[in-house]
Amino acid sequence: MTTATQVEGQLKLAASAAEATLAVLPSSAPLQVGTPVAGTPSELPEGPAVSAHFGGTASGDVAILVSQDLADALSNSPLGQLDLALAVRPALEAAAAVFGPVVVDPGQVLEPDVALGSMAAKGDLVVVPLLADDQVRAAVALALTPWPGAPVAYGLQPIDALAAQNAGAAPTRPAGLDLLHDVEMEVSAELGRTRMSVRELLSLSPGAVVELDRAAGSPADLLVNGRLIARGEVVVIDENFGLRITEIVVPGAERI
Repeated sequence: MTTATQVEGQLKLAASAAEATLAVLPSSAPLQVGTPVAGTPSELPEGPAVSAHFGGTASGDVAILVSQDLADALSNSPLGQLDLALAVRPALEAAAAVFGPVVVDPGQVLEPDVALGSMAAKGDLVVVPLLADDQVRAAVALALTPWPGAPVAYGLQPIDALAAQNAGAAPTRPAGLDLLHDVEMEVSAELGRTRMSVRELLSLSPGAVVELDRAAGSPADLLVNGRLIARGEVVVIDENFGLRITEIVVPGAERI
């Protein structure tokens, strides 16, 4: 049975984990750490949840429940539909890192009740609301097996002290699509493409030459989230390849 002292320790640890997410969780308004709740709270943000398992110094599950405006902004971004799990991953890692060196699995997008129900079945669940203008705009959920008795990476403060500190410390984030500015994305350069049969693929060996659909000297494509956004010349920077941008592709004019 979990004692009152253990529950208090879990709440403080969860508050510290939630605090760690404030600088890396995209939001249309500055967020503050609310009062942690043991179990599923009555008020949750309207958007989806991104849940992931982590292991290492501590083992458990962490979930970030996001606002619907973030989910909508990612779905309707000028670069196409962006991956919510990748956008929220830095916040998942920041929350889990409070418990020491851990490895966080890839996150999966779930309905909030599904994510919290699964976590509650594995261990003691604590949910920390993240507030903007006294409204719940996001939340951090944690379920560890078992919960550690003391914080590993962050020093704990009383919950009311955390709330007072965060009231003036949360960074200001502009509304609208600007809230995506800090989202990390994978950028790739493509020299060309070709199509090959399985027989041809299996016959490849060191030294084989694969002909691409691009003439020598043609610009390479710069892709973000699989979408063409620019073209450029391949250059060498020290011992690494780079791409000097020569053309920005107008949306809708991408090469098919």
